[in-house]
Amino acid sequence: MSVTGRDAETVKYIPDALDRGIIAHLRTDGRASLSKLADALGVARGTVQNRLDRLIETGTLLGFTARVREDYDMNAVHAVMMIEVVGKSTTQVIRKLRGLPEVHTLHTTNGNWDLVANIRAASLAEFDRVLREVRLIDGVSNSETSLLLSSV
Repeated sequence: MSVTGRDAETVKYIPDALDRGIIAHLRTDGRASLSKLADALGVARGTVQNRLDRLIETGTLLGFTARVREDYDMNAVHAVMMIEVVGKSTTQVIRKLRGLPEVHTLHTTNGNWDLVANIRAASLAEFDRVLREVRLIDGVSNSETSLLLSSV
């Protein structure tokens, strides 16, 4: 675990190899017990608990979700949204986008767009709500969204 910066207001948390290991295991099994994580990483259960608490406290870990098979809900709306960000607000925009459960994955990119988000919503009404929410995020200046019709 690394912390940089001199005063409490500017301290930035930088996850180390152990933190990244915890995150990687949780991405595979979000319900993994502290004991299971500790065994897999070769550290004490208390260490995992402290690191997990820190990851949550600093906003590095935003929450825990369930992953569902792609074919589970054939009526779900899937889309790709390209997002343009104003100035130096990319970090804040990413933080807001990662807080939306419908944003399945998020990527930085080069070219005309700054970010690419894969969006999954339960219905068109939910999808419309998510699009409005994304477009209202401070720092988002433009977006283009394409619905995914089928996977080949």
